[in-house]
Amino acid sequence: MQPIKKLVFDIETAGEKLESFDALSHKLLEERFRRYAETEEEYEKAKNQLAFSPLTSTIVAIGMLDADSEKGAVYFVAKDGSRIAEEEHGVKFESGSEEEMLKKFWQQVVPHYDEFITFGGRIFDAPVLMVRSAIYGIRPAKNLMPNRYLENQPYNFKHIDLQDQLTFYSAKIERLGLHFWCRAFGIPSPKEGGIAGEDVTKLFHEGNSMAIARYCMRDVRATLELYRKWDKYLRFA
Repeated sequence: MQPIKKLVFDIETAGEKLESFDALSHKLLEERFRRYAETEEEYEKAKNQLAFSPLTSTIVAIGMLDADSEKGAVYFVAKDGSRIAEEEHGVKFESGSEEEMLKKFWQQVVPHYDEFITFGGRIFDAPVLMVRSAIYGIRPAKNLMPNRYLENQPYNFKHIDLQDQLTFYSAKIERLGLHFWCRAFGIPSPKEGGIAGEDVTKLFHEGNSMAIARYCMRDVRATLELYRKWDKYLRFA
């Protein structure tokens, strides 16, 4: 039997600026935000939710690592459209448009892997990747939203969402994110670089694309280390 090829991946998204929407969309979003925000501070925080929908955001980074070789890449969008190609510690950083990133991910990366590892990927990364791809007329090479339960997924194609696995499919509901799982297992947190997911939209619009790309890779490396802990001590399927 051929060895199972495993890919760890993570995405970062940036919300569109509210003023970039057409008049009707702007009005509907403004009404939505004002409905739930009692202060201007709450209103500004509400606008950040645009980053979490595939309908109002752009994927600005896709980070990935081969779980065995630890070699990988970060495809990212440079705000000014510049072309960047660098390599650091076995990881290639390549800039391009969102459409170009998605094509490379599905056509050059995904077909070579059998197991996909994420943290929260079933509720965010995978559906956003698939919907954003469809918007560009790109058909995903594999369905990253197979049956939720590992024992019901085919042996040669699995999506292991560590958030699902570590909470036993929400039998133990745990709202704390990747940072706290890393802390508990003695893994360096991706947030130790001074950036968190909620900072991505601001960083992107300020042109700090490489900072986002490096943060994305820190997320991927932390997810890989957490996967190894789960695989060794808690995997039963």
